[in-house]
Formats: sequence, C-alpha cells, structure tokens
Amino acid sequence: MKNKKFITLGFASVTVALSLVFSSTLLAQETESREEKELSRLQSLAKFTKVISIVEQYNVDDLTIEELMDKALEGMLSNIDAHSNYLSQKSYKSLKVQTKGEFGGLGITVGMRDGALTIISPIEGTPADKAGLQAKDIILKIDEKSTLGMTIDEAVSLMRGKVGDPITIAIVREGEAKPLSIDIIRGVISIQSVYTKTIGDNVLYVRVTSFDQKVTKDVKKAILKYKGTTQGIVLDLRNNPGGLLDQAVNLTDLFVDEGDIVLQKGRKDTDNKTYSATASTTITKVPLVVLINGGSASASEIVSGALQDHKRAVLLGENTFGKGSVQVVLPITDKEAIKLTIARYYLPSGRTIQAVGVKPDIEVFPGEVKTRKNEFAIKEADLKKHLEEELEKVDPKEKKAKDTTKDKAKEDIITPEMMNKDIQLKEAVDILKALVIIKG
Repeated sequence: MKNKKFITLGFASVTVALSLVFSSTLLAQETESREEKELSRLQSLAKFTKVISIVEQYNVDDLTIEELMDKALEGMLSNIDAHSNYLSQKSYKSLKVQTKGEFGGLGITVGMRDGALTIISPIEGTPADKAGLQAKDIILKIDEKSTLGMTIDEAVSLMRGKVGDPITIAIVREGEAKPLSIDIIRGVISIQSVYTKTIGDNVLYVRVTSFDQKVTKDVKKAILKYKGTTQGIVLDLRNNPGGLLDQAVNLTDLFVDEGDIVLQKGRKDTDNKTYSATASTTITKVPLVVLINGGSASASEIVSGALQDHKRAVLLGENTFGKGSVQVVLPITDKEAIKLTIARYYLPSGRTIQAVGVKPDIEVFPGEVKTRKNEFAIKEADLKKHLEEELEKVDPKEKKAKDTTKDKAKEDIITPEMMNKDIQLKEAVDILKALVIIKG
C-alpha cells in the first residue's frame, strides 16, 4: 500500500516537474520571439532612418526632411492598398470641404482598378454627368498631366478647382478605338441623393445617387407617401458610389425585418461588427427590384447584396464595382491625417464584396427598347372606321382641326416613352408586374 502511495507520488512529482520544464520552455520561446520581433522592428526603423538620411544628403534635388517624410508616408500608404493614403495639409482640408456636401468640381467618384485611375460613377446632374463621362472610363490625363502613378487624392485635387474654370479629361472607354478628350466646366457640386417618381398606377421608382446622412429618411418618407397605391418598388442604385455605412444598413432595414445585413471583419476584435435588421423599422413588404451596374459601389453593394441574400429583391443590371473595404480617417496632427483600410465587408451569406462585387440575378445591359410600330394593324371593330379614313385620304374633306398638343408629363411620373429609352428600367418594371400578379 505504501509502495503504491510512493509510486503515485513519484508519478505526480515527475508530472509536475515535466509541466514546469515545458512551461519554462514555452515562456522562454515566447520571450525570445518577442525579443526577435522588437529587434527586427528596431532594425527596420534604423534602415528607414538611414535611407532618409542618405537621400537628404545625396539626392540631386534639395529636398527638406519634411518633404522626404511626406513622400515616404505617401509611398508607404499607397502601396498598402488602393484606398489607403496619406492626407497632407491640402488633402486633409479638401476632404473636410467635401464632407460638407457642397464643393467646386466635376462630380465624379474615382477609384483604382488594376492600377488605373477609373471612374466609379458620375454623380447625377453634375458637370461630369452632363459632359458624358461614364462608369468604367479610365482617366489617362487631367489637363495634359498623366495619371500614371498618381494617387486618388492627387487626382481629386487636380479635378477640383474654382467654379467656372474649364478642365480637359482624357479617357479610355471600352468599345472606343482611341482615347476621348472631354472638356468640362467646373461647377458647384451640391448633391441631391434621393429622387422618387411613379410608374403607372402602382409602381414607385426610387433613385438613390449616394448615401449621405438623409438617405434613409428621404426614402422612408417617399414610401410612406405612396404606400396606399404602391404594389411594387424599383430601387435604382446604378452609378451609386456609396457613402455612409449606417445609411446603407438603415435603408436595407426598411425592407428586411430580421437577420444580418452586413458583417465587418478586421484585424482586431474591436473592428469586428455585425449589423442586423429589426422588425420595428421595416415599413414595406411589397415586391422589390433593385437596379445595379458597374458604377454601383461600397454602400450600394451592401444594400443590393443583403437584399439578394435575404431573397427580398430581384437584382437586375450588371455586376457591381467590387469595393468592400472599410476606411477610417485617423488624424496624426491638427492638419494632417491618414486614411487607412481597417476592415472588409461581408454579406449575410458570408461572401465578400471586395474585388468581386455583386452579381445580378438577371443580367441586362443598358440601351433602348427596340420597338416597331405597325401603322396598318387594325382590329375587326376598327375596320369600317379605318376604311373611311383611307377614303378621306383620296378625297379629303374639311375636318375640324384637332388639338394635338399633349399634356406635358409631370416631373414625378415616368412615362412608357421614357422607359423605352432605358431597357434596364423597362425590364425591372415588367418583372415587378409579374411579381405583383403572383402575389395577388
């Protein structure tokens, strides 16, 4: 019995001893790993300082240490990803002006695609939109200055300017044999984000051009205004470059009563967030069709993708831009800041938006509806009247002049003629009519 006790105690002692040795080894390895990382960090900082010193001393141009540091920061951040960058005093000031919602410029949102400065979308009603710039146009030159190697903020700074000043943009467009040169006059960019119109007696058309602070409020107001007659809604997010995340979530919440809307995942746990729908904020369950294209980005991709995942809407149009990352502006001084990507967006199904975009359920390319009117088509009931009219062409009689002046369509109505000029919208309305019939 005593022997068994001693044996048990012996095993316990060995186990404790081994645990202490193992724990000590792990602790030593962790300490060594931390020391190696700190040493590597110090060596890297020393290398950076040495390079700055060498360039300052031997470079052919007499650049100050401040100028060299700014260039180093610009290079470092621009090489992290397409949306991270260093904001100099001028750039930071320009960003603050832009967030006020009114500024002098062209009215386009740009991004980097495969290293090229690309138009995400022109903002509706702005000088760029009126001049004919389109989503996916690649900007080659801004007033004869090449955009190769240029950052997004540098390009934006060049395109902004005094209201009324001219600017020339050279672009490459798919389907065009050679670059196009487009002259634009800078204007005051004041954005109206929500437009609403009616189609027929029971379809509400809602156009959202960007996600500013009033989007959800304005869309909700429009839906409630026409709720008594609305049996279907067309939500148009084409050429919508995005905007505020909370507005994208809240807009989706108007149509979805439960489940996740978007997941934000970053490097740190504090950057991970899940935004979900609530039944109390849902205001309509009528059939919904969402229009998207290559100019739909960021917040508009969250809305369309979430509605698609919840099977709450039919998506129609073209594949979206594919910007699914989260940027924050972090001040480093009172006058300078950095814009840094801290997380990526994921849709409720877990799929990513970044570089992939959202694929429509029904792919329809832009264009006009081709129609052919048969002037001679008649029905049995029209036969006698029709033949009488044909005889009058041979032997004309005096007829009372008819007033051919048509009532001008109201601004808040989309007519069949208007829809025939936009085949994507026409298809969306046709789908809605089918959904309304099925729903009864």
